[in-house]
Amino acid sequence: MILEAAGICKSYGRRRILENLNLKAEPGECIGVVGGNGCGKTTLLSILAGAQKPDSGRIILGGRDTAGQPGVFAREAAYVPQENPLMEELSVRDNLLLWYRGSRREMEQDLENGPAAMLGVSAILKRRVGTLSGGMKKRLSIACALSNRAPLLIMDEPGAALDLECKEAIREYLSEYIKKGGTVVLTSHELEELSLCTRMYIVKDRGLMEIENGLSARELIGLFR
Repeated sequence: MILEAAGICKSYGRRRILENLNLKAEPGECIGVVGGNGCGKTTLLSILAGAQKPDSGRIILGGRDTAGQPGVFAREAAYVPQENPLMEELSVRDNLLLWYRGSRREMEQDLENGPAAMLGVSAILKRRVGTLSGGMKKRLSIACALSNRAPLLIMDEPGAALDLECKEAIREYLSEYIKKGGTVVLTSHELEELSLCTRMYIVKDRGLMEIENGLSARELIGLFR
């Protein structure tokens, strides 16, 4: 078991967002999380990645309880939020140096045959991030996030606002990552991305419920109501 979340609750002020959520994921699985706007998907993923703390509940990553152990998140999970954390005024290489969690030698190896190479980052190292398209920024964000070689990749709307070429490149990378035993938890509104998922969940009425895989857009929308 790479991920186990149990009894997750979260409120903002008096508004309860998540109530007693439970989720498990094994190596080689892709878990899709869907739901209407504002239902709590982003909050859930940020909690699973350690970017936010739940009000109650526990998260176990790679068999290790994360309570009071933030380093477990850093070792076991890679997180790509909707908004990229990149420094726009710096070059792609400088951003890699800033965010990369491994050694300089490991980064150079990544640029030759690792995630950074597969995502096309090696070809744009001298470019200033502020001049990149949204798709290339997303690719760079994924490469930075995976620099810890984490077995769990958590992604919030990976294909949002990207062109078809970038969406396909990211889907191809995710497919390879899963085939090699990596685990992915993602939110998406795009059926092509959701087609990667081995299991699907919906966040609704503050809870999390497993739903049938392969539903049409119309069927998914019907569940949101």
